[in-house]
Amino acid sequence: MSLLIKDTTEEERRKIVEDSLSGMYGNCDGCMPGLADMYDDYIAGKKELREINMEFNARFVRDMEREERGSCMKNF
Repeated sequence: MSLLIKDTTEEERRKIVEDSLSGMYGNCDGCMPGLADMYDDYIAGKKELREINMEFNARFVRDMEREERGSCMKNF
């Protein structure tokens, strides 16, 4: 089954996201609402899953690099 926007309806995309995230609820520390919101553009047909995940990963890496710079940068 294709997950691409062109091959799915909005309802199918909503179910794809819900099913994908449902396994994470047991390990959740309160992050699920924000994480689910991240996929709104996919559900609406604006961005593919790949785009959203790549953007998230880029922000994560950027934040990790900032933390590795040292504590002196945290004061700025």
